[in-house]
Amino acid sequence: MVEPANPGLSVGKQCRLLSISRSSFYYRPKGETALNLTLMRQIDEQFLETPFFGVRQMTWHLRNEGHPVNEKRIRRLMRLMSLMPIYQKPNTSKAAKGHKTYPYLLRGLQVGRPNQVWAADITYLPMRKGFLYLVAVIDWHTRKVLAWRISNTLEADFCVEALNEAIHRFGKPEIMNTDQGSQFTSFAWTDRLRRSGVRISMDGKGRFLDNIFVERLWRSLKYECVYLHAWETGSEAKAGIGKWVEFYNRKRPHSALGGRPPAVVYWLRKEETKPDQQEQKVA
Repeated sequence: MVEPANPGLSVGKQCRLLSISRSSFYYRPKGETALNLTLMRQIDEQFLETPFFGVRQMTWHLRNEGHPVNEKRIRRLMRLMSLMPIYQKPNTSKAAKGHKTYPYLLRGLQVGRPNQVWAADITYLPMRKGFLYLVAVIDWHTRKVLAWRISNTLEADFCVEALNEAIHRFGKPEIMNTDQGSQFTSFAWTDRLRRSGVRISMDGKGRFLDNIFVERLWRSLKYECVYLHAWETGSEAKAGIGKWVEFYNRKRPHSALGGRPPAVVYWLRKEETKPDQQEQKVA
């Protein structure tokens, strides 16, 4: 908004017109310290093992590992990472003020075909000198990753971009399931789904297991890819994630799919369900 090279208005005058302080324009965030980045990496690894660890348990765990940390620091870092323990408590994955939440629609539902239910979630990606966030949209039945994006902020835009790509490439789902994070309760996300005629489903507060298939995807991704590398830049992370997702979709055997890769089962099941859909239309 402020143009430093504007010949007609100085930076100070532009700041006054925008009602912001001049010092805030020149401020540049320093980022996290090397120690905090190390702690965030350890928090992330432990959270995959014990997703029920809240701030107090995570603080105790890190102290037992030799880190003299307090709850205030761990609370800030877990909030920064957007980690939510599975028990009910105030957390960063609750909807923002004014955002509508939706009921969980998958309880007791038999999911037996592609594009019946999709799920989306966000996870933290540690890097050598910082961190990023990753969102993925998957098909619930076949576990295929339909689209993904990385971002250095938790704004809703990168989530909507992934959703748009998934719908453009694979059609729309009947139901989309997410947690109650502000990205997924935002108008941009829910309006895109409503305009497409998609039913919206959201996990209960603190219900990590409601979106279990995405959580399993994160576990595989991090142990098979993320933790094996120390990416320096976002472009390196993007290339690494892209390579692993291609491997996961097309080559990695999946135990829930009888050893077949997700993409193979996705397209096979889509072909199998076409006649049923045509018969339903005729009927």
